[in-house]
Amino acid sequence: MFELFKLQTRDDVVVDDKGPNRWDWALLPLILALLSIFAFAAMQMSRPFSVGEALQVSLDPWYLPYYLLRTILRMFTALGFSLLFSFVFAAIAVKYAAAEKIMIPALDILQSVPILGFQAITIAPFIALFPGNLLGVECAAMFAIFTSQAWNMAFSLYQSMRTVPAELQEAAHIFRLSSWQRFWRLELPFAMPGLLWNMMMSMSGGWFLLVAAEAISVAGQDIKLPGIGSYIAVAIEAKDGYAIAWAIAAMLTGILLYDQLFFRPLLAWADKFRFEESQGETAQQSWLLDWMRNSSWVRSWTESFWAFLSRGLGWFSVTYDGTSERALKKPMSPMWSRIWDGLLTVVTLLAIFRLISFIHSDVGMSEVIRVFGLATITLVRVMLLIGLASLVWVPISVWIGLRPQYSQKVQAVAQFLAAFPVNLMFPLVVFVMVSLNLTPNIWLSPLMVFGTQWYILFNVVAGAATIPNELRLAADNLGLKGWLKWKRVYLPAIFPSYITGAITASGGSWNASIVAEYVTWGKTTLVADGLGSYIKQMTETGDFHRIALGIGVMCIFVTLLNRFFWRKLYLLAEDRIR
Repeated sequence: MFELFKLQTRDDVVVDDKGPNRWDWALLPLILALLSIFAFAAMQMSRPFSVGEALQVSLDPWYLPYYLLRTILRMFTALGFSLLFSFVFAAIAVKYAAAEKIMIPALDILQSVPILGFQAITIAPFIALFPGNLLGVECAAMFAIFTSQAWNMAFSLYQSMRTVPAELQEAAHIFRLSSWQRFWRLELPFAMPGLLWNMMMSMSGGWFLLVAAEAISVAGQDIKLPGIGSYIAVAIEAKDGYAIAWAIAAMLTGILLYDQLFFRPLLAWADKFRFEESQGETAQQSWLLDWMRNSSWVRSWTESFWAFLSRGLGWFSVTYDGTSERALKKPMSPMWSRIWDGLLTVVTLLAIFRLISFIHSDVGMSEVIRVFGLATITLVRVMLLIGLASLVWVPISVWIGLRPQYSQKVQAVAQFLAAFPVNLMFPLVVFVMVSLNLTPNIWLSPLMVFGTQWYILFNVVAGAATIPNELRLAADNLGLKGWLKWKRVYLPAIFPSYITGAITASGGSWNASIVAEYVTWGKTTLVADGLGSYIKQMTETGDFHRIALGIGVMCIFVTLLNRFFWRKLYLLAEDRIR
């Protein structure tokens, strides 16, 4: 459980340590090929470029492998930074109560800010950071993808670290683990299965907003970086249905490739971190991980890496220095807690005063009342859609999570559905709604949850997969069946994971409202009343003050919803259903 980085071999695997074997020679071309193509893509990202220069994106399908390579490199770079952000965020928020009071609401706000809001702030600084080079625009695109990945992963890791079982906490205390050792040897291994499923969901979330990330507008210039997102944007502008079909095929190919070469081996490797005393009936399988376990080179490298971390840096060695007491989370003293709360109150009052000044001088109270009304409409849509998605996907997700042999088959399909950009559905949506004369206020709503319902699926599958096998056997021996088994075993076990998925699905649905409530295909535009369509229309007209008002109201609604609804359920999951 505690050996995080060590690549363990199974008892039935015999590895020849005397030299390279056939498994090494089979792995070598694969590793060299991956390194070569990613190095080529990285070189293309740093070529000379000046703002105003046209970057051609061709709809010729022969360019799609190259575009797919550029897109996947951006997404994995953003995923790496998202993972680092999640480690730092969760470790600090769990350890320090004072920081938690700021960081969790801040994450709620960041999750609610649309990608358009981040782009408006960050594009110019990134371009200025790398003048005359395409790398500045690439960094802006990767940051936009980062904002669609990081918050979900941070919430997942934070939730898992807050719900580590008491017996494991006591074991860490007995072994006198420091804060660093507790994180790497207890909290992160315990959170690993759920974190990996959320990494897959974050990759899919990056695909979902890829068009906005790669088709960038700055200083009156449109910059379309070579990639699948820009390809889709050009295809939509040209109303080219064949190009959209080719883009869907390329997306599916890319998802299958990194599922087999990256996520499937990680999930199979992370199976050893499940918190149970007996091994489950069926573990995750990966042909690539089996190759690696049979490779003498990989075995030698991983053992050397483990030895370097353990003995060279002392990361995992246990030293009885008494720091285990300081590793435990301690509440602030009453005096410092009151002072800290007072400072937060002052900052909040200043922000409210500045907001009132902005409203009075720039937009007017009547506009604010109108925007709050539109936000209420979007809120009703979000809550209804999350409720319906939960009724559908929670039972299905539990069934999948309890059967690893099926979860492996569903894994790539679920990633593809979660990654499917809602923009690609515009032709079908416009055709059906215009043909049947359907009301946009009702029938555009499902688009909001199309790409975000999968947060619930992935999190609940991860939660169900980590239910200890002995607990399931005990329930069977006690004769629990039907609703009683769900009430006493399954729902309490997956409840923390479900809340994490519902929070991120809710925040994602608010962001998706910008795309879902304002649908355009060629010269046909369908608009539903709501905050998302308001922000989209103000963005097209270039009204910065009303864009800021719309984004600010969205942040307020998401923060209040998380604080007074989801947060209460979160605490219930932590304190009573653990």
